[in-house]
Amino acid sequence: MEDDHITTIGTCFACKRTFPYTAANVTMMTIDPETGLPPDRTVLGTQREPSPEALARSVPEPVCPDCLARAREFKERMSSPAPFETWRRPGPN
Repeated sequence: MEDDHITTIGTCFACKRTFPYTAANVTMMTIDPETGLPPDRTVLGTQREPSPEALARSVPEPVCPDCLARAREFKERMSSPAPFETWRRPGPN
């Protein structure tokens, strides 16, 4: 596995910045070049069964560590409950 340790310069799929990575340590997303989306996703972001044609033409694309950190932070924020304060109607005092 000598190729796993060769540093490659590539473009992040999410932010389009150029970054160095090794094939063994980078997160890759499978993307359908025809749609620009993962083969199991729709334009609205819902999940679907990928077609055999979409799977055949899909290619792996690297994602930079900064985008992964932002995605993890977003996931944590979305999974925690939103703090809602009690609203009180002003009444005559």
